[in-house]
Amino acid sequence: MRMRKRAPDFVLFLTVLMLLSIGLVMVFSASAYFAGDPEGPFRDPFHFFKRQLFGALLGIGAMFFMMNYDYYRLKRWIGLMLIGSFLLLVLVLVPGIGMEYLGARRWINLGFLSFQPSELVKICIITFTAYGLALKKDRIKYLGSGLMPFLTVTGAAALLILAQPDLGTAATLCGTVFIMLFAAGARGGHLTGLAGLGVMGVAAAIILEPYRMRRFMAFLDPEADPTGAGWNIINALMSLASGGLLGMGLGQGRHSKFLFLPERHTDFIFAAIGEELGFIGGSLVILLFILLVWRGFKIAITCPDAFGSLLAAGLVSGIALQAFVNIGVVTGSLPVTGITLPFVSFGSTSLIFSLMGVGILLNISKYSTPR
Repeated sequence: MRMRKRAPDFVLFLTVLMLLSIGLVMVFSASAYFAGDPEGPFRDPFHFFKRQLFGALLGIGAMFFMMNYDYYRLKRWIGLMLIGSFLLLVLVLVPGIGMEYLGARRWINLGFLSFQPSELVKICIITFTAYGLALKKDRIKYLGSGLMPFLTVTGAAALLILAQPDLGTAATLCGTVFIMLFAAGARGGHLTGLAGLGVMGVAAAIILEPYRMRRFMAFLDPEADPTGAGWNIINALMSLASGGLLGMGLGQGRHSKFLFLPERHTDFIFAAIGEELGFIGGSLVILLFILLVWRGFKIAITCPDAFGSLLAAGLVSGIALQAFVNIGVVTGSLPVTGITLPFVSFGSTSLIFSLMGVGILLNISKYSTPR
């Protein structure tokens, strides 16, 4: 029997609102100059800010809805959620339905926003895995009857995401499910084998795709191709370095204003934070993510039922891995891949579903045992 409901985790709620506020400010600061170019396609310095604010309002609405929607009731929707999300993953690859940007087909245009199915799939896979693992209990020790259903569903989703192509999201999805299997008590030998297969899969995806191989080689030596594959890393590091301790000030970032920094309001927004808010600002963002992860795993550990515990672990792991990869790319610690910084980067779909995931976490926290 579950514990009686209590107030949701206020620290987690406040942490997410702080990250969201920083994101709104930095999206405007990083994008206003080129969005307001009178000869550009937007001609409105508030273009990206208004779209991000719209996504934030929708996301906050989704967060409050899920915070008050008993997470136990998600079980009845798992089948429909999986079927719908996989159908959208297929549709996004169809020309004329999926939108293409910079060689990637990841979005479906809904008119008022661009919808990215992979963000929905992440929540669906996490919910399905949590539910299945809670049912299997000790059978998780077996590879065939225990692990294979989750590996099959996750692998199919990862392959469809990889076809977009989006290696970063596919890898973080697989990493999230791996952490959930570990939390559920899967055998160490099985997990070691899965980790090895994952590394080989990522290596194969890099080797078989020339642009990924160029990015990997640039990661090893950015100066070897400074105006090509190494451009992103070099300018991201220069942005971080030029910020110093306190930064150049909001709206004063030279790399973003003079358009040297690529994707400054999306994938590389952490570099813009480092340039304008300095080491202090960047460290604050990292500390907020650490606080979010701590509260999320605390909710998972103190949840009295297996489904809620694994669901919380999966949701917070997904956010943590995405933030880790994004910051790792910007700081030159990982090869360049297109993945956003949760709650901070521009992107309505990512923002909405990240906040929805937090809403589920907050709902689970209502039933957690106080410690």
